[in-house]
Amino acid sequence: MSPEEAKRRIEELRDQLNRHNYRYYVLDDPTITDAEYDRLMAELKELEERFPRFLEPHSPTQRVGAPPREGFSTVRHRLPMLSLTDAHNEGAVREFDQRVKKLLGLQASGLVEYVAEPKLDGLSCEIVYRNGRFSLASTRGDGVVGEDVTPNVRTIRNLPLQLLTENPPEVLEVRGEVVIPKDDFEKLNQRILEEGGKPFANPRNAAAGSLRQMDSNVTAQRPLEFVAWGVGLREEDLPHTHWEMLELLGQWGFQVASPRHLCRGIEECLAHLRDLEENREAHRYELDGMVIKVNSMELWEKLGTTSRSPRWALAAKFAPRQMSTKVVDVVYQVGRRGTITPVAILEPVPIGGVTVSRASLHNFEEARRMDVRIGDTVVVQRAGDVIPAVVKVVEEERKGDEAPLSPPTQCPVCGAEVTKEGAYHRCVNASCPAVLVQSIKHLASRRAMDIEGLGGKVAQMLVDKGLVKGLADIFTLTAEDLLTLPGFAEISARNLRDSIEAASEVPLHRFIYAIGIPNVGEYTAQVLAEHFGTLERLASATEENLTAIKGIGEETARSISAFFRDPHNQEMVQRMMASGVKVIPVEREEGELPLKGQTVVFTGTLSKMDRNRAKDLVEKNGGKVTNSVSRKTGLVVVGENPGSKYQKAQQLGVKTLNEEEFLALVGEA
Repeated sequence: MSPEEAKRRIEELRDQLNRHNYRYYVLDDPTITDAEYDRLMAELKELEERFPRFLEPHSPTQRVGAPPREGFSTVRHRLPMLSLTDAHNEGAVREFDQRVKKLLGLQASGLVEYVAEPKLDGLSCEIVYRNGRFSLASTRGDGVVGEDVTPNVRTIRNLPLQLLTENPPEVLEVRGEVVIPKDDFEKLNQRILEEGGKPFANPRNAAAGSLRQMDSNVTAQRPLEFVAWGVGLREEDLPHTHWEMLELLGQWGFQVASPRHLCRGIEECLAHLRDLEENREAHRYELDGMVIKVNSMELWEKLGTTSRSPRWALAAKFAPRQMSTKVVDVVYQVGRRGTITPVAILEPVPIGGVTVSRASLHNFEEARRMDVRIGDTVVVQRAGDVIPAVVKVVEEERKGDEAPLSPPTQCPVCGAEVTKEGAYHRCVNASCPAVLVQSIKHLASRRAMDIEGLGGKVAQMLVDKGLVKGLADIFTLTAEDLLTLPGFAEISARNLRDSIEAASEVPLHRFIYAIGIPNVGEYTAQVLAEHFGTLERLASATEENLTAIKGIGEETARSISAFFRDPHNQEMVQRMMASGVKVIPVEREEGELPLKGQTVVFTGTLSKMDRNRAKDLVEKNGGKVTNSVSRKTGLVVVGENPGSKYQKAQQLGVKTLNEEEFLALVGEA
């Protein structure tokens, strides 16, 4: 190959890989297999090694760490990165709207066009592109001067190193948030704990700590993502509205804050704020509010800024999810894997609209690192649907009589020996009643077999009474058995028995999740169900079969294989089948799935199904659920009192169905 031919092929490969990165990391819609992607990357690396004169920093091969640095140099932002004024209630949001209209000389009853977008809880950065190529990255810093984090930002997988356009601006300053998705954050902390390290308190700290590594090889191993929310100093003929600018950034290869809404007036913004706060746990990233910006950038010039904040933007904050309170006691909780977790009993405190009286201390290693003592004042964080967690001790509040913690040497439930495995303490008794209670709760949970009425208290009573000695016993319970439980009468006993019977017919992916295979969550269960189709095929799969599946690592493969080889687990599954449990295989061909490849959005109040049931039906029929409407949305299902998602669907010409029509489409009418 001549140098000229090599240069052409290198440019072709870079263009292909940049576009495939965009489809994989931003659109979540890859068009080639991982093997094909790896082949293209290997070819590019080989050509760049043979012809080093053509190696350039923007090449996809350069998303690797650079040698460690002594320190960070500084970068002065050409346009200051100002902080936003906060609003903590709806009254403050309306006052912002009135200030905007007053400054613009509009009547109080007039309507201003705003853009509402989620406020991601990460680390703000500015990224400079020159002639369409990644050139420089810096943190916000004090708003005027930030730190040069170029080698670290280069490793972020969803960030375009070259803009996806033939006519890029000469200089483009893209501003956005460096974040870590919530699921990836949990996995990162788990890995750090298993390695004996100090976990991060929250995704924002993890993102900031990862981005400010002196060794960018460490950064490259962290699941960082960049989400664009604006631009800095504008030197080209770019759009004159914020909405159009965000749309253009999306076309050029950036992941852009979503869901976002174009709002006519502040009341539409407030409606979206309520919806976003209500559904914040379903969002991929940690959110702490919603940003409201005047859409017209020409009006930005008229409104101007203060010394600290722009007058054309506002951060509408959610209710706080961190508060301080006292540790009254510490109790030990035994999980379904025998893991013993210290749980702090707290003086009740309201966090994010919920009164919190218990909080996880993660494990004894973490409790020792934080030096939590009974009587301490601590900061508690509530995030997601999990138990709230203690994130730090307020040492200044100590009086000297606080009692330090010691891990137990015996299981607090069954008295068996406790062993230490890495950062965790575990009960060695596989028949520990606490393990069984937690396993029953998991199996009966909504996203597993969904046995209504079988919660933690009932599970505890069933174990205490000796009615359930293994998970299979749940399906042989009679109404007469249930009548022996405290508080049960004929109607409640019959209702629970009916719930057990109704749950006995279960889709394969939910059964896989329900039986509690180590390292197998909902997503992995879905992947396994779609790949194997039947429980029998999954149970007979080898580790080699399992690791061949995209997304299944060696540790997970070992867990699955070991689970189905275990004689006790084999007996449990066989007894379940003998007791009437019917696992529904994945039998339909993909071509028959009515929602194959479609994204579905739900809006309004659903009266015939809850959101979990709706999500199940979509996934069962080949689709996936998203939270925002775009031109790529396949279908919007409209409930009662729909919001702006319905309006946007109509504007974009996206197909809409009511609940009855949706249920008929998926064969559930």
